[in-house]
Amino acid sequence: MTVPHPSLQPYIDAWTQSIEAISELVSSLVDGEWNRPTECPGWSVRDVVSHVIGGECEALGDPRPIHTLPRDLFHVVDETTRYLEVQVDVRRHHTGPEMTSELEYVIIRRSRQLRNERRKPDDLITHPLHGQIPLADFLTARVFNVWIHEQDLRRALRQPGNINSPAAHIARDVMLNKLPKVVAEHAGAPKKSAVVFDVSGPVEFLRTVRVDEDGVGSVDRSPSLGPIVTFTMDWETFTRLVCGRTKAKRVADRLKVEGDSELAERILASFPLAH
Repeated sequence: MTVPHPSLQPYIDAWTQSIEAISELVSSLVDGEWNRPTECPGWSVRDVVSHVIGGECEALGDPRPIHTLPRDLFHVVDETTRYLEVQVDVRRHHTGPEMTSELEYVIIRRSRQLRNERRKPDDLITHPLHGQIPLADFLTARVFNVWIHEQDLRRALRQPGNINSPAAHIARDVMLNKLPKVVAEHAGAPKKSAVVFDVSGPVEFLRTVRVDEDGVGSVDRSPSLGPIVTFTMDWETFTRLVCGRTKAKRVADRLKVEGDSELAERILASFPLAH
C-alpha cells in the first residue's frame, strides 16, 4: 500500500477536514441560499463553491472548461481574476443538487489521488496559475484556499465554525509569510523599521515584521521595542483584512492602530492576499 510522505500528511488531513466541512455546509441549502452574497467581490455562495470545485479539478489535471466570460463582470480586473472566473461562471446556472454532487465527486477523486501520492514534498509540479511549484507548497496553497473559502461560506450562511481548525493554523502561516513583502515592498515601510501584528482569539499570536537596512522584510516572533506601527485585532478580523474580505473602516471597532498612520493605511491598502 502506498502512503504519502509523512510531512505531507498534516496538509492532506487539514484539507480533508475543511473541504468535507464545505460539503456538509452546502448539502442542505435551499435555492435562495445558493445565491446569497459572500465577502468575495461578485461571488455568491454558489460561486465560491464553484471556485473550490474548479481548484480541485485543476489539481487533478482535468482539462479546463472552454468558456467565454461575459464582458460585464466588474470584479474581473486582471488575468488572474479572469482565469479564476472561468471555473465559476461556467457553473452559474447549475442547480443546488448539481453543485453538491459535483463537489462530492471531486472530493472522492481528489482524496483518492492524495491517498496514493508517491511524490516527495520538494518534487516540482506544474500548475497553470502557479507555474512550477514544490508539491508541499502547492498542497499548502490548497489548504489555505479551501479554509479561507470555508470561512467565506460560513459567514455568508451565518454558520460559524472551524475558526481554530488544523487548516486555520496552516492558513495563518501562509498569511504571515506574505506579510514581509506587503510591509517592505508594497507599503514601502522605511529601512530599519518594525511593524507589529498583535492578534488575539482562538488563533493567537504576536509577530514582528522587520525591514532591514537593504529594505528587505522578514517576520519573527520576538517583540519590537520601538515599532513604527502596531496593529491589534482578533483572529477573524485579521483573516478578513489580509484576504481583502473587508476594509479597515468597516471593522474600526475591532481594529486598533498605533504609530505612523500613513504607513498603517498603506499596509492595509496593500491587501488582499487571496482570491
